[in-house]
Amino acid sequence: MVASQRVADTLRKRILSGALTPGTRIMQEEVAESLGSSRLPVREALRILAAEGLVVIKPNSGAWVSKMDLAECQATYKLRERVEPLALTESLPNLTSEDFARLDEIQSEIESNQDVDHFLALDAELHLITYSGCRNDQLLTMVRRFWNTTQHYRRAYARLINPSGYQLINHEHRLIIEAIKRGDPVDAERFLEGHIRRTRLALSRHPELFLEE
Repeated sequence: MVASQRVADTLRKRILSGALTPGTRIMQEEVAESLGSSRLPVREALRILAAEGLVVIKPNSGAWVSKMDLAECQATYKLRERVEPLALTESLPNLTSEDFARLDEIQSEIESNQDVDHFLALDAELHLITYSGCRNDQLLTMVRRFWNTTQHYRRAYARLINPSGYQLINHEHRLIIEAIKRGDPVDAERFLEGHIRRTRLALSRHPELFLEE
């Protein structure tokens, strides 16, 4: 693995795990020292993460973990409501019985899980598997970028959900999975769009999640 990719992988994990929060400045010298790297691979890694939507590079200022206000997050979710159902429809013909089995396995694990961070990892794996049959790379790049940029706010919101809220998520996941198994793009799109829209509306009721930390 080249040095820049190794640095990018480490920083990506720190950002997506919440160890580096939105608006945090990333000091190249500190990262290089902590990872035993020179500054050049760090600089290249930051460009990789900027392309993924995880980092913003400001001229004459440096690199910062991307952050959103409520309006930006709502706009991103509205895009997700259109883009992800399309990715799912494009993916559907190429999903396999092994994919179906893995989706069931993940969902069962979600239903028995009590840890927010583990839920987020499982939830992302579940949805990204449903899109994995999509052959449109541009579409998949958009999907991954939207997931990256909203990760922090999904985590903050997930900590507020009560048990009945998680029951609703599980019900929606099961509806999506069953539509996928029977190869029904109309229901799959409809259930997924509603699933994303409900989260957008829920986030809109919690503007405090977008306040400066």
